[in-house]
Amino acid sequence: MAAEHATPIAILGNGLLANALIKRPGVHQATSVAEVDAGCRMIVVATDGWDDSAYHSVRAVAARFGRPWLPVRTELGRIVIGPVEQPGVPGCGICVERRRAQISATNDGVEAVHRAHGTVLATRSSSWLTTLAADVATSLVLREADRLTSKQDEPRAACGYLDIDLASLVVRRHEFLPDPLCPNCGYLPDDSPVLAHIRRTRQPKPAPDHYRIRSVADELPALMGLYVDSECGLIRSVSKDQDGGVVIAAAPVGLRIEAREFGFGRSRNYRDSQVTAILEALERYGGVRPGGKRTSVRASYAEVRDNAVNPRTLGLYPADRYLAPGFRFQPFSETQPYRWVWGYSFARQDSILVPETYAYYGVSRLPEADIPFVFETSNGCALGSCAAEAILHGVLEIAERDAFLMAWYARLPVPRIDLDSAVDKAIPLTANALRAETGYEVMAFDTTTEQGIPCVWVMAVDPVGDGERPKAVCAAGAHLDPEHAIENALNELGPIVADLIRRHRFDRERARSLATDPGLVVEMADHSLLYANPEVFSRLDFLASSGPSIPISAMAQPTAFRNDDLEDDLDELVRRYLNTGLDVIVVDQTTPEHRAGDFSCVKVIIPGTLPMTFGHDLRRVDGLPRLYDIPSRLGRRLRRQDVNPHPHPFP
Repeated sequence: MAAEHATPIAILGNGLLANALIKRPGVHQATSVAEVDAGCRMIVVATDGWDDSAYHSVRAVAARFGRPWLPVRTELGRIVIGPVEQPGVPGCGICVERRRAQISATNDGVEAVHRAHGTVLATRSSSWLTTLAADVATSLVLREADRLTSKQDEPRAACGYLDIDLASLVVRRHEFLPDPLCPNCGYLPDDSPVLAHIRRTRQPKPAPDHYRIRSVADELPALMGLYVDSECGLIRSVSKDQDGGVVIAAAPVGLRIEAREFGFGRSRNYRDSQVTAILEALERYGGVRPGGKRTSVRASYAEVRDNAVNPRTLGLYPADRYLAPGFRFQPFSETQPYRWVWGYSFARQDSILVPETYAYYGVSRLPEADIPFVFETSNGCALGSCAAEAILHGVLEIAERDAFLMAWYARLPVPRIDLDSAVDKAIPLTANALRAETGYEVMAFDTTTEQGIPCVWVMAVDPVGDGERPKAVCAAGAHLDPEHAIENALNELGPIVADLIRRHRFDRERARSLATDPGLVVEMADHSLLYANPEVFSRLDFLASSGPSIPISAMAQPTAFRNDDLEDDLDELVRRYLNTGLDVIVVDQTTPEHRAGDFSCVKVIIPGTLPMTFGHDLRRVDGLPRLYDIPSRLGRRLRRQDVNPHPHPFP
């Protein structure tokens, strides 16, 4: 039983829940917000319905008195206690409602009922509410009051709420992270050149051939507790399965743009796949809109050109594309004001402005955002346990996709890789498992470009080719170690093959349509589906004509990246781009939610590399001279009319 205190708890409300509380010692009923005693130690608002109408005024009174307050109400078949709001402490009821709204994009259950019937639910008591249930709720409320008073134990309703199932009286706790964009308790600093600087410190590696500074896979329970909750987590759940010879996991994440995305993990075991899915979901969360700083610069390029990246170097569309009916992008103008965010340029060793719609790929959905110049994706977004780790892996993603598109647009005869030459015998075993499961021939090609970062293109081909199954499926990978690059690519390939096989009889006609009209290739999945059609397999002939296979030992090797410190690996990686005339720009996308798990989130931008796009009409090859320079260095003169006109097969 809760101890008695000289200062009472003030109760607002009527009904079973309020009456059960009022009967307890040290509890005083206030008939209105105006009657709440400034000397109370805590305010409780108790309603038998789903009624939050008093919360705004109670929040104001509690803030004025410097007192915590706690909501208690029913929601259909349960009682919800919390969250407790404490003066000056982030994490309030508005935060939790924002979290629930975000995650409801992946859950149309209780929240959908409330949206449709909120007025009725506010005035009607739950038919499941009993005196016993009210007594259970009262005991929990008084324990929360004692925790707040004693300050020895953190209240269970702090950054969380308690859920009492009215059918079983089972009590569950739901945790949430404070929302830095919350209008009540959130705070974000204005973006600035100083905040864009990368704070670099020594980052010892567990081993020279490791490129993550901590084993996050060992932290799966902690990650689940911090980020995953079915009602108010950043991630609603993490599912797992097996497909295409690998273990896959999926993590739906609610975003701040009224949309949802998934983080996916593909590996050889369930733990690693689940962790990867969570981390990719967190990366998506950071990449869609600013969540760690408030955008503070709005200016024309002409006004900021000395401190800004030239958008033309990012790859734009030809002028006539912008004139097409219904085209949703605007041509770049040097005199048009735009919103800019600060990034860090390794070439300048200083801050640089980047168009907001390029730095955050989902921000264009917000009402205050600019109309973007181009369709940008999550290309270059990455998560790490420190800034150096996130940047390194962001660069690797750009390298992977740039290499794939360079080979595709220029139809380069890249060498085939002998998978049996791998030191890690799991590589040929993975390829053989996919072959045994599907009957597809699996091949890999070395697409490494001038920076010497190992990049591979993998392809599964149906040897029969009668149209009864997808003809060809492609994927890619990049890593500082060529064997890891191949492993990553194969882990991507297997599930895509299996999925396309399952859907082929339903999608076969659409694949034929895509082959005759490339303008119909509008979504990411269309790019893979197109090459399921055997009629277009000849477009991949340049790969088949690559000559004899090479051993993996003939690929770029990671000798220069076998350092004891990850910062040294990053320095070497960046140096290779700078030495080939390309800048490496980093936008820090880290939010307080990332910092809660000791993560950094970044968007890496390398102007001049080939940007990955989805939707054939959205491909970007204009204003990128390197597309022509690299083939020329290899003895293959590429003219504008020689650029591959077909949609790429990147999945």
